[in-house]
Amino acid sequence: MTAAHLAAADHPRPQLVRDPDWADLSGPWGFAHDDADTGLSAGWFRTADPFDRTITVPYPPESQRSGIADRGFHPVVWYRREFTAQPPEPGRALLLHFGAVDYRATVWVNGHQVGAHEGGHVGFSLDITSALAAGGAQVITVRAEDRPQDVAQPRGKQDWAADPHVIWYHRTTGIWQPVWLEEVPALRLDSLHWTPEVAARRVRCELALNTWPAEAHTVEVELSFDAEVLAVQSFRLTDRELQCDIAIPALRNAQDLDRLLWTPENPHLIDAAVRLRRADGSLVDEVAAYFGLSSFGTADRRFLVNGRPYFLRFALAQNYWPESHLAASAQELRHEVELAKSLGLNGIRVHQKIEDPRFLYWCDRLGLLVWEEMPSAFESGPTTAQRLLAEWPRAIHRDRSHPSIMAWVPLNESWGVPDIGTDPAQRHLALALFHLTKSLDPSRPAIANDGWEITGGDFWGVHDYHQDPDTLKARYTRENLERGHFTEGWPNSRRLLLDGERYAEQPIMLSEFGGATFTPANGEEVFGYGSVDSAQEYAEMLTAVIGAARSGGLAGYCFTQLTDTEQETNGLLDEHRVPKIPLDRLHSILSRNP
Repeated sequence: MTAAHLAAADHPRPQLVRDPDWADLSGPWGFAHDDADTGLSAGWFRTADPFDRTITVPYPPESQRSGIADRGFHPVVWYRREFTAQPPEPGRALLLHFGAVDYRATVWVNGHQVGAHEGGHVGFSLDITSALAAGGAQVITVRAEDRPQDVAQPRGKQDWAADPHVIWYHRTTGIWQPVWLEEVPALRLDSLHWTPEVAARRVRCELALNTWPAEAHTVEVELSFDAEVLAVQSFRLTDRELQCDIAIPALRNAQDLDRLLWTPENPHLIDAAVRLRRADGSLVDEVAAYFGLSSFGTADRRFLVNGRPYFLRFALAQNYWPESHLAASAQELRHEVELAKSLGLNGIRVHQKIEDPRFLYWCDRLGLLVWEEMPSAFESGPTTAQRLLAEWPRAIHRDRSHPSIMAWVPLNESWGVPDIGTDPAQRHLALALFHLTKSLDPSRPAIANDGWEITGGDFWGVHDYHQDPDTLKARYTRENLERGHFTEGWPNSRRLLLDGERYAEQPIMLSEFGGATFTPANGEEVFGYGSVDSAQEYAEMLTAVIGAARSGGLAGYCFTQLTDTEQETNGLLDEHRVPKIPLDRLHSILSRNP
C-alpha cells in the first residue's frame, strides 16, 4: 500500500483508508425546504417531485457556496441524489458515509429507510446493501432537522436568533461534511486506535470488526517509517475486538528517539498496514493507517510534550468561512493549518466545533497541536445532558488517535451549565463529562469547564480580556500564580474556581485573551473586546499583550482569535485569511517562547 499518511491526504476518513478509492457523492443534489414538516407524511422519500431546487453538497443551505443562500428559519430540509452502483457480490457490502449532518438525519435508499442519526458534529455510516436496486440506478433521500430555537441542542457558535449577533454566527443546517460510498468486505475492520507508549518502547493497537466472526481470524500489523520497517506482528482474533501491544525495537535507543517522535517542529508519522486474514492465510480486508509517537501530560505547572516542558502558543480558531460557514473544501482545511503554522503558532483551540477529520490530518502531517472542544448547548437540564453525553464520546472515539490532539474540552465558559456555581446537577454534569473524557482517553489532559467556574481539570484555562497589558502581566506573575493570588478580585462576574477546586501545580493557561478589533472603518457594526485604529497600533497592542502572556508563570496562551468571523472582527487575519499586518511581523511576535 502507498504510505498511509500520503494516501490519506484528501480522504474523508484519513486514519482508515482502503483501496480502491472511495466514491465521492459531493456536488449537485436535489433540495427542498419543508417548513410545514409535511414531507414524512407526504412520502417525499418516494418521489422526486418536491425537489425543485439544486444544492451543492456538502455546503449548508444558508451559505452562498451551496447555491441556496437562504439564511431564514428552515428547521426541516430534504436532499435527494441519484447515483449508479451495482449491488456488490456475495461477501461484499456497500457503505454510505456522512461526515456530519446537523442536527438530526433520516436516510432512505430507493424509498427504504436505511438508518437515522442524531448529533450534528460527528459522522455516521450505513450499510445500504439490502436496499440497492438490481438495475444499478439508485436514489438517496435525506431528511435533516435542525431547529434554531432548540437551545438544548449542541450548537456551538450557531445563532438561535434570525441574524448573527455579538459572538454568534449564521447557522449551518443539514449536510456539511463529505458524503461518500465505499465497497467493503462483509466482515471487515471497522475501527482502529493507536496509543503510543514510548517509555515501554511500544504502541497499543485497539481494533474492532463490524461484527463477530464465525471463526478465528488473524490480524497482521506492519509498521514503517519512510522505507524502514519498524515492526511486523500477528495476533489471533476470536471475537469482535482486539487490543494488542506492538513492540518497536527502534525505540530502544534513547539517543535516537527524536527521529521517530512526533512534535509540532518534527511531525513524524508512522505508517501502518493492518490486514485481516482467515485461518488459511487468505486476505479478508486490508486498511492503511497512520499515527504519531507523541505523548502529552502535565507536571510542575507545565504542559509536557513527549515528557518535556512545552510552552503553548495558540490562537482561538472558529474555523468558519464567509461563503460556506462551518463547511470547507479539502484545500481550505489544509490552508488553514498552513496559515496557523506560518504565523509562528504551535497550536490552535478549535472553538465550539468538532472539526473535519481532513483538517486534523493536516495538523498531524504539518505539525499543529489541537485542543478539541465540544459545541455547547445553551439550556441546562436532562435533555442537554443526554445529548452531550451521547455525542462527545463519539468525537473522542473518532479522533483520539490523531497525534496532534493534545487536550479535550467538553464545556466552555459554563455554556449549557449556566448555574454550575449553585446547581449541584450542573456541576455533576461537568464532572461527569470530565471523568468520562478521562475514562475514554486517559493519555491526554482535559478540563471540565474552560474559562471560569473551573471544577475538575488537569490544567486551568483562564479567560481574561483585560486590554491593559501591564495589568495582565502583573496578574499572572509566577509569584501570584504559585500562591493563587490571581484568583482574588477576579474581574469577571463569575468566580474562576468553584468550591473544592484547589491549586495542585496544574499548568495555568491564558486560554482566551486579547480580542481587540482592527478593521477598516466601513460603517458596519462589529464586535471586539477593545479596538485599535491603525496597523501600527495593532502591532504594538499585539506585541504588548503577547509579551505579557509570555513573561509570567503561565504555561501558554491562546489569543482571540485566528480570523475575523462574521461581525466578530478581532482576528489576526481577516475573514478572507489576509493578515492584518505583514506576515513576517506576526511571525516575529507569535513565534517567541518565554
